[in-house]
Amino acid sequence: MTQLQAQDMNNEQTEIMDRNLALELARVSEAAALAASKLVGSGDKVEADQVAVDAMRSALNTLHIQGRVVIGEGERDEAPMLYIGEEVGDGKGPKVDIALDPLEGTDITAAGGPNALAVIAMTDEGGFLNAPDVYMDKIAVGPSINPDILDLDAPIADVLKKVASEKGGNVNELMVCILDRPRHEQLIADVRAAGARITLIGDGDVSAVIATTDPDTGIDLYVGSGGAPEGVLAAAALQCIGGSMLGRLTFRNDDERARAKRWGINDLNKVYTTDDLAKGDNVMFAATGVTDGTMLRGVRRYAGGAKTSTIVMRSKSGTVRRIEATHNFNRKNWLKAI
Repeated sequence: MTQLQAQDMNNEQTEIMDRNLALELARVSEAAALAASKLVGSGDKVEADQVAVDAMRSALNTLHIQGRVVIGEGERDEAPMLYIGEEVGDGKGPKVDIALDPLEGTDITAAGGPNALAVIAMTDEGGFLNAPDVYMDKIAVGPSINPDILDLDAPIADVLKKVASEKGGNVNELMVCILDRPRHEQLIADVRAAGARITLIGDGDVSAVIATTDPDTGIDLYVGSGGAPEGVLAAAALQCIGGSMLGRLTFRNDDERARAKRWGINDLNKVYTTDDLAKGDNVMFAATGVTDGTMLRGVRRYAGGAKTSTIVMRSKSGTVRRIEATHNFNRKNWLKAI
């Protein structure tokens, strides 16, 4: 076998492994969603989050990877598992970085509201921004919009005019998604004054950013501040499915600034693009619905089983798969086999 043939074989094996890993991520997000679904409407967001974390970690450790959590449940002294820096997988496969949120929307789940997800993304080592658990100003649009028109500092009315022009319509036809928070009162007022429509969400800005890529959701723009880790996860999805995002970390105190510097962030005012947040052509993303939402149906539980809806994406191929799975709880070791 020549060196070139060996290289071609190695590349082919790597491609097969990457495709398999993308589908393995679906098993991981499914496990977390199934666990959390037992607590939908329970009012106990802490327990809902904990069971999702436990299930996701157990599933991750079955994967043939040398994984490192870079976006997780917090620093080691705050989270007993899936903390930033934790090593997961069987320790024998490729070195990868992992961003995850076992339950995006803990309050949503506890209240039985819409758009709760179990989310995970993976890429080559060093591919994700090590974002501290602080706020991030964000603005995101779908793939039909020129990313050059995005600006975190421009008046929102000007941005809306440019988005409307890109879409060939008027500002009053746009739908803008914003987290319903007191800090967004002025932003909401400015969007309304510009004439655009608004949909306010209580939580779940990862799904909201992804919604800008799907014309069926009716959402044209996501804007506002939310969690920085969720920003990285959203960027991972956009890297796979298309769309653009800008993000900038915001800090409430010196402790948060120091936390950012501990993770190697020295330019505290940097505006991050999608490529800065989740770079490379080997990004993989999976999300499973916990409760019904704009992107995915939630877990449907019934006696002896459940059905899940999952979306799986790869940046290398641009493939987006939707997986409807039926889980039979009566089978021995069903969780290990999903």
